[in-house]
Amino acid sequence: MFEVGKREFVLFARLLQKELGRLPRALSEHKAVHKSSSSNLHNPFPTFPYTGSLRPIYPLSPRRQIPESIPHPEWAKDGNPKYKPAGRNNIAILDKKQQDGMRKVCRLAREVLDIAAREVKPGVTTDHIDEVVHKACIERNSYPSPLNYVHFPKSVCTSLNEVICHGIPDQRVLLEGDIINLDVTLYHEGFHGDLNETYYVGPKALADRDSVRVVETARECLEKAIEIVKPGMAFRDPGSVIEKHAKSKDCSVIKTYCGHGINSLFHCAPNVPHYAKNKAVGIAKPGMTFTIEPMISLGTYKDKTWPDDWTSVTQDGSRTAQFEHTLLVTEDGVEVLTARMADSPGGPVGLPPEAKTDGDTAGNGTGSK
Repeated sequence: MFEVGKREFVLFARLLQKELGRLPRALSEHKAVHKSSSSNLHNPFPTFPYTGSLRPIYPLSPRRQIPESIPHPEWAKDGNPKYKPAGRNNIAILDKKQQDGMRKVCRLAREVLDIAAREVKPGVTTDHIDEVVHKACIERNSYPSPLNYVHFPKSVCTSLNEVICHGIPDQRVLLEGDIINLDVTLYHEGFHGDLNETYYVGPKALADRDSVRVVETARECLEKAIEIVKPGMAFRDPGSVIEKHAKSKDCSVIKTYCGHGINSLFHCAPNVPHYAKNKAVGIAKPGMTFTIEPMISLGTYKDKTWPDDWTSVTQDGSRTAQFEHTLLVTEDGVEVLTARMADSPGGPVGLPPEAKTDGDTAGNGTGSK
């Protein structure tokens, strides 16, 4: 009995020695694979004169697929929105059934944005957030409207720091102190629901007065603009409200991009500029649906586009923030179709105290710009 046990022990010892001999090679192979994967990360436009510190980090992950069982918008295959934009004065008025369709898709879009926002933390890549959004859309039998819209390669826009809008999710890792805008649109049962919010990445961002100033100013600009929406409002009017408040906070308003009509079409009339003295046409009437989405900058209002033909940044590299809701004009006011829920991540925060310097006893509560 003992001899049999001894023989088995010897065989086991030889086998163990053999496997341990393979271990250094296995570790070496694992490191080589990891190093190869990391070394593939690169800036695709190394000679481009970037305006700030942010850089794209490629390769992009392969295009994520949507099951054929989920209805696709017309651009899903070839990237071409085949509908012709309506005239500036041809603003759709939705009937009750269409309004209910908008309510449903906008509620789903809010759910997806909130799911994505809960993933915002240092160490997470923007591509991971795209994957989360993509899966959440599929779970709701919805198509992510940005995907392949005029060949946009991802399911959500992730815009960090100096990026105004249309940031493409890539391998860039979120860093403590970043701010990030997540712009989500769903296509469900023939209608689009569109919203976005800007979030703080970690306590360092919440402690930075300039970051908080631009984010909270953008949030307040949207809120103040919504307050004036009702039947009879001219679509040129929100811009005056937005610019007045932005200037009071020593911020500027991006002029290149505007709010837009949305319904069975992703973008349509009316245009809703965010700056004063604009020439938008049209008057709000019950049954109209559109977005207001002010983009606010700490510095210049002027923008520049990266060579990817999508990512829009401030020309001076200053930080920028944005908030967006889809709105329905009612008989006596407005319904915020993409309104926050009680448990939605994010939300308004107060301006942090100024950093103390030698000889200071307390901050004076003024802006730090």
